[in-house]
Amino acid sequence: MLALAIFVFTLVLVVWQPKGLGIGWSALAGAALALLAGVVQLADIAVVWQIVWDATFTFVALIVISLILDEAGFFAWTALHIARWGNGRGHRLFPLLVLLGAVISAFFANDGAALLLTPIVIAILVRLKFTPQATLAFIMATGFIADTASLPLVISNLVNIVSANYFGVSFTRYAAVMAPVNLVSILATLAVLWLAFGRHIPRRYPVDALEDPAAAIVDAQVCRLAFPLLAVLLVAYFVLSAWRVPFSLVTGAGALALLGVAGRVGQRQPGVVPLAKVMRHAPWQIVLFSLGMYLVVYGLGQAGLAALGAAALEWLSQLGPLAATVGAGFLAAVTASVMNNLPSTLLGALAVDHAQVPDLTRQLMVYANVIGNDLGPKFTPIGSLATLLWLHVLAAKGYRIGWGQYMKIGLLITPPVLLATLLALAWWLPRVAAL
Repeated sequence: MLALAIFVFTLVLVVWQPKGLGIGWSALAGAALALLAGVVQLADIAVVWQIVWDATFTFVALIVISLILDEAGFFAWTALHIARWGNGRGHRLFPLLVLLGAVISAFFANDGAALLLTPIVIAILVRLKFTPQATLAFIMATGFIADTASLPLVISNLVNIVSANYFGVSFTRYAAVMAPVNLVSILATLAVLWLAFGRHIPRRYPVDALEDPAAAIVDAQVCRLAFPLLAVLLVAYFVLSAWRVPFSLVTGAGALALLGVAGRVGQRQPGVVPLAKVMRHAPWQIVLFSLGMYLVVYGLGQAGLAALGAAALEWLSQLGPLAATVGAGFLAAVTASVMNNLPSTLLGALAVDHAQVPDLTRQLMVYANVIGNDLGPKFTPIGSLATLLWLHVLAAKGYRIGWGQYMKIGLLITPPVLLATLLALAWWLPRVAAL
């Protein structure tokens, strides 16, 4: 009960973020309280840091890359091209922007998609003079696809990185399992979003109201480097995974290379991208948050919650692989929606690690825990940092979505997408395991 009380206190601090405290210092305050209360020991700091350091710095490097490309105009250029490809038809523009969100989420993480794509989409909608209902449809689609399409690669979500590192899943193995499953998640998301908002999407929109995509480019050198850099990083992830090279080293090297180009290192002319602003807005607080929050959750797991989770998973395993997959995924989703998906991921991993289940069922539960923690947070606004960031961006742009309105939509959209994705996993993983 003491460990649970400290966790609730920490979560309240993280969501509330009293003035002067970001999510990082709020989480560290909870960790300090857990240490003083004896819920965790000093030796546990090294254990938790070993779990989170690679995921944390990979995430920071990805966001730095995203921010540089955003300042250079790359994402605005891409979105304007997508809007033109819609050819003035709203029913074509909607799925195109959803697919753009899915691609950005895959390569720049769900937080990057929520942080970068949302203001660009809003700017386009304002230019096109969409109705408030149509605007809400596109905004909600952008926010939801950021999480529901964050499954395909290890780097697509902080949850994925923590899970892959904890269970020793290589980049190649993870992609072989989850990339096809992610396609089902995208299609299911698009179908449910269309059913929910399709009637509000205008049939036509004025293409001539859009500016020339070339006008959005601020730094042509950086923009030209975007696709080659992504290709090199992707190849490096696959090749170096065999040697267990940390993802953060690969991603960090990519971020440094892009910083060098943006800063015109070795060139006479100054850079155009405001690198000081980029580094100031990089998510450094996530480093403190990861260590602090995971320490609190590790103590909660050690206090018996992981054992309870393991017992629940063992009971589900007796019902067969399909029930075990769906049950584990929904259990993770509900937990994530209540306590945020980052602490929920570690708690789920500890439970799977302790559960005495057959090997195939264990593998299914490992990936079901990822799916539940990637998709499940959409039930509530506090479910993921990506959602909290997204709501903050919307508020800054003058669009306020209340928690009640959000949860009404989240409870409508999330369950069918989550179920379809877990069923796809239960069908696909045994076939990959047999190869």
